[in-house]
Formats: sequence, structure tokens, C-alpha cells
Amino acid sequence: MRLSSASLSALPAAVERPRYDRAAIRAGVLHLGIGAFHRAHQAVYFDDVLARGEPGWGIVGASLRSPGTRDALRPQGGLYTLTVRSSEGTHLRVIGSVAELFVAPENPAALIARMADPAIRIVTLTVTEKGYCHDPATGELDESHPDIRHDLSAGAAAPRSAPGLLVTALAERKAAGTPPFTVLTCDNLPVNGITVKRVLSRFAALVSPDLGAWVADKVACPSTMIDRIVPATTAEDKAAIAAALGMEDAWPVVTEPFTQWVVEDDFPAGRPDLAAVGVQLARDVKPFEHMKLRLLNASHSAMAYLGYLAGYVTIADTIADPSFARFVRVLMDEEVSPTLNMPAGVDLTAYKAELIARFSNPALRHRTWQIAMDGSQKLPQRILGTIRDRLAAGAPFPRLALAVAGWMRYATGTDERGKAIDVRDPLAEMLRRVADVAGPSPERLAPALLGVAPVFGSDLPADPRFQAAVIGSLATLTAQGARRAVEMMPPNR
Repeated sequence: MRLSSASLSALPAAVERPRYDRAAIRAGVLHLGIGAFHRAHQAVYFDDVLARGEPGWGIVGASLRSPGTRDALRPQGGLYTLTVRSSEGTHLRVIGSVAELFVAPENPAALIARMADPAIRIVTLTVTEKGYCHDPATGELDESHPDIRHDLSAGAAAPRSAPGLLVTALAERKAAGTPPFTVLTCDNLPVNGITVKRVLSRFAALVSPDLGAWVADKVACPSTMIDRIVPATTAEDKAAIAAALGMEDAWPVVTEPFTQWVVEDDFPAGRPDLAAVGVQLARDVKPFEHMKLRLLNASHSAMAYLGYLAGYVTIADTIADPSFARFVRVLMDEEVSPTLNMPAGVDLTAYKAELIARFSNPALRHRTWQIAMDGSQKLPQRILGTIRDRLAAGAPFPRLALAVAGWMRYATGTDERGKAIDVRDPLAEMLRRVADVAGPSPERLAPALLGVAPVFGSDLPADPRFQAAVIGSLATLTAQGARRAVEMMPPNR
């Protein structure tokens, strides 16, 4: 038996299921990038909205590349299982908020028509940092990006980038006299709403100055901060969940108990009562975004590269090493926290303690290799901004420098045991070429990789303090290995 609306009644009593009539829901949200994170985060909040009696906020989910999610969920009517794991046990909940599914490359015109439908009032995105086709170092649209060049040259017929799809749908709404939808990015970009507005306005202006002005003036792009750890679902996860359900679920998602969503309250086309389902509505999301990017995401990336190189498979394995646990805590306390300016009432000490507990969750097997993906897009947001602030303050940043060196060592494609690393990154080929030409010497390799402008910009490579810190860290990492390099870090002051 397979999970479906008809099979819900056969689920064990302990499995939570939709508390509303799914036949009555109407789509009001369209989501681009319907992967694991969206289904463990935003789709759950909208499931709660539907359960509160607001049936007009079902989700149309769209994949921008692969049909895998559509093929798995369509036979299940969009249903899937959310599995929340902690050291205290496992809770299963069937989510029903996904009402329709699209695969953009198969029929982009159909997806654009759905986005142009006046019923769609919010378009949310989780397409990862690289999905915005922007320059991570500057936040501007990368007009040389192959997908952007394709979308601008091919016109509106078959865009394949997220900016291309969004602007084409907005152009159709403008032509029809339909108000624009709100664009709600849920990805880890600095001031993500402002960044996305800049990218969309520039793309639209390249299509036509009039459209560019309309997008810049009329389209709301609230900033957000999202937080939940969602590892990739494994075959073992699927088997365990099927056994607990008593039926097959083709693509469940696994996550932790913690979840957070902070949103700037700017929805001209309307929104559900998000506050009633736990969303924190704020005038300024930036402090929360910095808190999450610089504490959680930076720590994650540091552990991903250094932990992988040290031979650790998961984040929980990595932080179980006392040297890594100390490294992360001092990184947060001494190098990151001084750069944060949080509103009154935010308890940073408690937040950091909760992060350590979340990282240590043995039931959540979040792989270092998974977090290490797309490092060239993540480093500017997660680590380099903090380093810039430390440099401006004349303050040291040895652990952040070691994290950058860890990324460099990882990006060469060979681990400490001489085995190949499966580096997944949009700049992987360029990084490997640069590394191969420079050779393994830290004194040559670090400056060569610092010359990759899409990652480091022009300011950091020109700063002798930054160069010296990274070269020294890479030299230690090369000579001592990742685990010993972390262990050698002095304790907190």
C-alpha cells in the first residue's frame, strides 16, 4: 500500500495527519524549488494555516530541474511524511499542503501561466544561493550566467532560471492588469529580500525599461530568515518510515524539532495569519539573518569542510569530538558574536547553547559532504562577511580563517588520505583548474584561490591581514591535518 488520501485512515493512530478537507483547499502560494527543505519548513507552516481554517493557501510546488519530487509525490496526491527526530524519539506527521506539482523544464509555459493566475498571491523560493544567478561577492545579477543569457536571448518562451521564470510571469500579470505576487525568498542570501529585488529589477530592465521600473516599484520582496536542519533522506530513512507507517512513502523528509521563520511583514497581495502558526513577523529581519548565517550556517560550513577532511561523516560525529566542540563554541563566542547587533530580548547565549545541542542531535545524520556542497556560493554569505567586519574592527579571526582554508583544501578535490572528493559546486571545474596550476604549496595555492573574484571579491585578496591569516591556516592544515589543526587552536580567552 502507498501513502495517499485513500490510505490515510489506515495509518497508525500515532501518525498525525491533515486536520482539514484537502478537497476544499485552493492554491494561493506557488513555490519554486520544492525540495526537502521546503517540505520540512514552509510547507509545514502552510499546513498549519490550512488546519486553522484558511483554505485559500494551498501550495503549487515546482521543481526547476529534476522531475524526481513530482514523480514521487503526484501518485500520493502531494502527500508526504514529515519525520521529526530527536534523542527523545521520533514523531511522524503527514503533510497535505502541496496541492499541485510542476516540473519547469517540461512545460515552462504552463508553470508561468499558473504563476500569472491572480489566485497566486505569494511565490516562495528555496533554490539555494546559486539559483538566483547572481554574483555572491556583489549581490548583483550575473549577466554572463549561461541561464540568464539563455533567458534573455530566448525571450519569454522557455526561461530556465528562477529570475527568468519570475520576471516572465510578472510581465504577464502586468500585461493583464493583475497585481504582482509577493516574492518571498527563503534562501541564505544577505538581506535576501533586497538582493532578490535587485536581481529581479535588473533582469526585468534588461527585458524592457518599462518592465524594470514596474518591478522595482510594484513587486514586494520581503526579507526572511529560515532555520531548520534538514538532512538528505536516505534509503534507510525511507525503509524505517515505511515500517512505521505500514505503507510506502516515496519521498518523506527528515528533520529536527526546532523550526524558525522570521518574515518582514510586507505582503501587498495579502497573506494568511502567519503569526498564528508561529511565524515571527518583524520590521527588520537583518539582525536575525546575521545571527543565523553567522552562527549556525558558518559553524555548519566550518564543520563540514574541516570535519570531512578529518574523516567525520556527520555533523553529530564532528561535534562529538571535544576539539571540534570547543572550536565551534569559541568561533561563535569570540569571532562571530561581537559582529552581531541583536534587538532587545534576544538571548544570544541561549541561542548558541541551543545550536550546540542541535548540532549534537545523534538522531539527525546531517552529512558533512551534503553541507559542503556549493561552497563558492555559501562562503561569501556565511563566513566572509563576518571576516570583513573583524578586519574593519582590527580584530583577529583565526577560526574563520581556518574554515576558509578548509574550504580551499576541500575544493582541490583530494582528501588527506589521497582519495578523490566528489566536489559539488557551480565553480568546481574552475577551482580545480586553479588548484592544479598552483600546486599543493599553501603559499601558492591560497593566493591563487583568493583570486577567484566571484567568491572573494577584490577587497579581501588585497588585504595583507586576510592573505596572511588564510595562508598560515592552510599551511597548518596541510602540515598537521584537519583534526590536529582544530585541536591546536587555543582555548577561549
